[in-house]
Amino acid sequence: MMKIVLTRFPWWGWRLFLAGLLGTNGLGVGIWPALGQPGEPASAANSALLAAWEAELTAAIAKCEKSVVAIARVDPQPAPARAPNLANGANPQQPLLLRALDDPDSPDFRPDLFATGIVVDKNGLILTNYHVVGLNSQHWVTTPDRRRYRATIKGADPRSDLAVLEIAATDLTPMPLGDGNALKKGQFAIALGNPYAIAEDGSASAAWGLIANLGRKIPVDQTQPQAGRDKLYHYGMLVQTDAKLNLGTSGGALINLRGEMIGLTTAQAALSGYEQAAGYALPVNETFRRVVETLKAGREVEYGFLGVKPENLTQAERQNLPGDLGQGGVRIAEVVPGTPAERAGVRAGDLLTHIDQQLLRDTDDLVLRMGQFPIETKLPVRLVRNQRPLALAVELTKYPVKGEKIITTPPALWRGMGIDFATALPDDFERVNRLPLFRGGGVAVLHVTPGSPAATAGLQSGMFITAVGEQPIASPREFRAAVAELSGPVQLQTITPAGANTQLEPRTVMEGEAPPDAR
Repeated sequence: MMKIVLTRFPWWGWRLFLAGLLGTNGLGVGIWPALGQPGEPASAANSALLAAWEAELTAAIAKCEKSVVAIARVDPQPAPARAPNLANGANPQQPLLLRALDDPDSPDFRPDLFATGIVVDKNGLILTNYHVVGLNSQHWVTTPDRRRYRATIKGADPRSDLAVLEIAATDLTPMPLGDGNALKKGQFAIALGNPYAIAEDGSASAAWGLIANLGRKIPVDQTQPQAGRDKLYHYGMLVQTDAKLNLGTSGGALINLRGEMIGLTTAQAALSGYEQAAGYALPVNETFRRVVETLKAGREVEYGFLGVKPENLTQAERQNLPGDLGQGGVRIAEVVPGTPAERAGVRAGDLLTHIDQQLLRDTDDLVLRMGQFPIETKLPVRLVRNQRPLALAVELTKYPVKGEKIITTPPALWRGMGIDFATALPDDFERVNRLPLFRGGGVAVLHVTPGSPAATAGLQSGMFITAVGEQPIASPREFRAAVAELSGPVQLQTITPAGANTQLEPRTVMEGEAPPDAR
């Protein structure tokens, strides 16, 4: 009797086995003699290998499918008969496949906006794509045991294209997370999702294939208004797979044969002229884990901001880099005044070669790497200036994320006022940053509760605070430290971005209770 030990079957054994099934080793050389001739009854060895491979697949699916849920989205207005399936990144020219029924209690409820989600906490937290959720929509989650829940949005971040929903469940099974950084081309992968809303009963569908490529970019659809590269995956971070991903698998799981999620499946490459069969997933890496943990807490995902406008190097510049710097890096075309780069001593014309000891390949690589770091990170960078290497340390401020964020656990207000880094308001920051009295020193006022002491003092959203009393401040952390021990009236130095004649204006904020915040 042959004994098969699945956990010790070598990786090359699967490839040899599959090549045998196909009758070729990939070079046109048949290897069937090693495993039995085509047309002949399968040998005992072939049957055992097939059973072992099947057992690997089914075990991985069984381990993970209990953590995959179906998501239904119902918009405030019924969708037109041929509206695009916005919840799945579909081509606007593609007609709806299913017609929505607006009653989620109906046994025939089958919405035309549908997707997939992943359980990330046993107490009802569901991860999906940002483009799946609608800010004013209803969301319904169906678990594998056919329970249906009304969901609320716990947190959503447009830059990462990730969102977390919350349902009233306490006994869910979280998805095991693997290491998306360890992936290699040619590895097997399984996609679990909710294609075409077939899984309205909560039962995920499975498809398998290979990891086709790494570090891929989804092209921007130039036919859409205000198209731009505002998401991290536009800069080259996606896992490409040939596992079949149909409409509805956005927010699903890409898992390995150990039953670990290595990627969250996202929109297909559905643009005209691009490969239709390509499927993509956001890799489970350090950035992914940081974003997910932040959204699970209902907090804002904050990204570090350097403050430079980069350009790609010419081939000659790459070849002339000195020493061990290799042939990577970017040229600093401009340093934005008042930003971390300027304060650290970075200059226009510098060649930026490394951040956090890692070599940069190009400008897209710089944007992608910067997305890894949270605010106030002290980031080591390496430059070349006048053919001489230079090392600096930069303390990052906040990148201004485009798109509407959803935050259910906002930072605490001070006397009815919410503040943030000045760079969080890019348009106002650019105007006021030209003034010598500002030059990047200060924080932005993001929100003022009506009737609060801050409102009574005349503070408004869009103003900047440069000092508490006589103490200059340049970050929210410095502001909170400056006011932490103060009681009674507190004087703030403020600027309103209203033109070249803007002056510092002192405003005194009295102590008192702020009314309930109605943000």
